[in-house]
Amino acid sequence: MTRSTKLGPEEREAAIARLKEKELDILVVGGGIVGTGSALDAVTRGLSVGLLEARDWASGTSSRSSKLVHGGIRYLEQLDFRLVREALIERGLLLQRIAPHLVKPVRFLYPLKTRFIERFYVGAGMLLYDLFSYTGGRPPGVPHHRHLSKRQVMKAIPSLAPNALIGGITYYDGQVDDARYVASLARTASFYGAHVASRVKVEGFIKVGERVVGVKAHDLQTDERFEVRAKQVVNATGVWTDDTQRMVGERGTFHVRASKGIHLVVPRDRFQSTMGLLLRTEKSVLFVIPWGRHWLIGTTDTEWNLDKAHPAATAADIDYLLEHVNAVLGVPLTREDVEGVYAGLRPLLAGESEQTSKLSREHVVAHTVPGLVVVAGGKWTTYRVMAKDAIDAAADALDGKVPASTTQDIPLLGAEGYQAAWNKRGKIARAFGVHKVRIEHLLNRYGTMTDELLDIIRSDASLGEPLPGADDYLEAEVVYAASHEGALHLDDVLARRTRISIEAWDRGVSAAPVAARLMAGVLGWDAAREALEVERYLERVAAERASQLQPDDESADRVRLEAPDIVKVD
Repeated sequence: MTRSTKLGPEEREAAIARLKEKELDILVVGGGIVGTGSALDAVTRGLSVGLLEARDWASGTSSRSSKLVHGGIRYLEQLDFRLVREALIERGLLLQRIAPHLVKPVRFLYPLKTRFIERFYVGAGMLLYDLFSYTGGRPPGVPHHRHLSKRQVMKAIPSLAPNALIGGITYYDGQVDDARYVASLARTASFYGAHVASRVKVEGFIKVGERVVGVKAHDLQTDERFEVRAKQVVNATGVWTDDTQRMVGERGTFHVRASKGIHLVVPRDRFQSTMGLLLRTEKSVLFVIPWGRHWLIGTTDTEWNLDKAHPAATAADIDYLLEHVNAVLGVPLTREDVEGVYAGLRPLLAGESEQTSKLSREHVVAHTVPGLVVVAGGKWTTYRVMAKDAIDAAADALDGKVPASTTQDIPLLGAEGYQAAWNKRGKIARAFGVHKVRIEHLLNRYGTMTDELLDIIRSDASLGEPLPGADDYLEAEVVYAASHEGALHLDDVLARRTRISIEAWDRGVSAAPVAARLMAGVLGWDAAREALEVERYLERVAAERASQLQPDDESADRVRLEAPDIVKVD
């Protein structure tokens, strides 16, 4: 069996050729965390599999999360113990087996404001959280919770306002670069034999009688239209689920509502702390999350009924987060401290509640019509379980016995041998004449695939230089994103393969021309195309900045949509 770890333009072309010529066992529609997870689950059962995404991998919800792999402390209070236990077991799997290079432990403080009863109540919840994490038959991969006095808290987090707490409890969860994880998942599915292609939009379903037997696809890169036949189609389109179901001509047995959550990115030096924070708000919880040289602060939870591809943060959203985090800080943050802002949509199963913060994070799998399985709801952390359940449902309708899911034992590309490579990072740095911090950065983004990055730098030493305005990222990473990771446009690289669009003060404006030049060499762009990619990206940045000054969702949405996409999807 010939397998390639690359997911470049040639591999995309070959995948589309295969999708046209053979009937698949499973076709997955949607390239977010659940769709890519479903493709990997199906192909590792020995099935023939296709995966189509209309935009870029993780371009919707899956790249705009809180970047946490967690059980969900707040779900304990809602007595949703099954969901918390399931998520904590998955957290342990991701941390220790599936993606130790991408998923890392992160420590949080829960500040206590009243004596005795609150410490007992929250401590009991944290104890339950720890106990659930051990129920998967393996250690949880993170330390257990600890109680701290006020003096211990202030020593660990000097920037807290002394009157904001009387003590605290620390606990651990996991964190992940969500977009990088999804791209790695798509690449791993391709490695095992799935035919995966981004920038291919599904424009309709092919039916024989009442049965779905395939889809009508549109390659947005070449403008070619073609059909893909499959015995079972899996709809994993997240907040677009209702839209996709309407293409089948079915009203659907459930509905998905979109809840907007925004996050702020703030430089790490704006306040001193050795850990993150978990704060209670009147509506939900608010996280302050360590993120390299930055803090992520979020999130909000409000209903969104406007453009799903480009949800926009408003001035009111930003002020809400600043107000709540400033309630516990000695020196308040201001708008001038905010480096980046991003908004994402959660796909929530519509229920009785009018408030999106109280809608279910459970997932649903349904065979809505013969030949079509729909998977919706859920949370990022439990993507593997959702994918397993979706493919189980599809497999039940296939002829013959299909093996059970094996993804609990299948690491992502780059995970195998990661710990050994990490232990040798000093030797690797000396061998390539690169600073050890650079090697650590690469290992925590690519794992053992770092060898491929270093080979690129070895062939052209200039690619070992950092990008302008984005010192954390090397030029070689842009080349690699286009040649190995399925990046087809400048936005794919600056917003998802790297996080320059939210981490750099200028949102990637300085890096854009250099990154476009590097991509042009891989993808064969001419000067006009290279200039257009930069122009479209700068328009995106300007529109996002302008939308974040608007007072409400409607005006923010209107301003954001003034920037055209590089590829027209709708």
